[in-house]
Amino acid sequence: MATAARETALHTLEIRARPPRTWLQTLNGVLFLVVFLFGCLMINGSQIVFLLPLKLFPFAWTERVYYEGIRYSKRAFGTLIVLMCQLFSPTKLMITFERDGQGRFSDEQIQRLVVRDREGRVVGLRLPQRAVLVANHQIYADWWYAWTLTYYMGTYSDVFIVLKDSLKWIPIMGWGMRMYNFIFLKRSWASDRLHLSSSLSWLGRRAETQDSPLTLFLYPEGTLVSKNTRPLSKKYADKLGIPDLTHTLLPRSTGLHWSLRSLAPRIPSLQLIDITMAYPGIPPFRYGQDFYTLRSIFIDRVPPPSVHMHIRNFNVAREVPIGDISASNPNVLPHESPKERTMEIDIPEHEKQKFEVWLRDLWREKDTKISKYLDTGSFVGGDEVEIEVPLRLRRAHEALDAFCFFMPVAVFWAWWRFG
Repeated sequence: MATAARETALHTLEIRARPPRTWLQTLNGVLFLVVFLFGCLMINGSQIVFLLPLKLFPFAWTERVYYEGIRYSKRAFGTLIVLMCQLFSPTKLMITFERDGQGRFSDEQIQRLVVRDREGRVVGLRLPQRAVLVANHQIYADWWYAWTLTYYMGTYSDVFIVLKDSLKWIPIMGWGMRMYNFIFLKRSWASDRLHLSSSLSWLGRRAETQDSPLTLFLYPEGTLVSKNTRPLSKKYADKLGIPDLTHTLLPRSTGLHWSLRSLAPRIPSLQLIDITMAYPGIPPFRYGQDFYTLRSIFIDRVPPPSVHMHIRNFNVAREVPIGDISASNPNVLPHESPKERTMEIDIPEHEKQKFEVWLRDLWREKDTKISKYLDTGSFVGGDEVEIEVPLRLRRAHEALDAFCFFMPVAVFWAWWRFG
């Protein structure tokens, strides 16, 4: 009992104030690294052995087999990170939906959203299958928990993340992310926009022609809230002549705006899933990374007892002011000239400003929701419904998927279907 109380209390202490690591924590950390790195090696090795040779044969069917193999390996990684939570850092997702209104759900919609097994445990969420997912950014594990959400959405084979360019050089993980066709940017719009154009053209066309899901992760704040980034947000707010935010950073709209404008002509049903994330144990005006790091969560086994996600959904065509896209060309291909792609890049100034104000207002609502969470420990109020989702695999045999054991079967199936 004392040990349980001690472990429960640890997440409320800053990492530097926690007691020395115990031998059980050390053992947990060693086992986590062995299992996780073995899983990553198996996934990356399967990509190299079974998929890269297909690049030697420039046929339409080998390209499709390669693409399906990459989707399977991405599903394997999504399964792996859920398994890592289950074994080494147990927690649960507390997902809140709002009833009615813009970006909200009716009671009937909420009932249809949730899939339960015979015991009543949530095993699936019927959220949009083609969406851009945006969230506030508090800790480096945000992307990890967002990816676990797609496991329940059923889109974990089709996750794409916009990342900083340096991450693609990380051994093993970086190689895998490059094969996953993640989008790496250098944080300079002048150099990034054509690369982003090419990447999004490819993503949109894949989703359209292959009738496949798409979940694109974007963090408009660009970085974590910290003592170093807080003054930068204040400086940006002063430049715009507006109040700064309290718990989040002012978002930058360019990348998200352009991404939505690029994808919307190709995917008329495109949705924007807006997630406000919060973690227990972080006091007001303190920084999440002082309480939760990837190391403290998974090596030291001090996870957040729950991960709170407030979810709103917007139909991009009807509810998001992305501007007039009637002149955009949905048939632009990655190999076409920069001049042709520039048709989609140039956005009238008044449309930029309208979207920027809309996004800032959305982030101010996030700030208010986080204030409410800090006061009450929950996003639930008069109009919200909260769903508890335990972070664990639906079926035991999925653990084999986490290590890509079925890659030969997946490739053979795709070969038989498309060959």
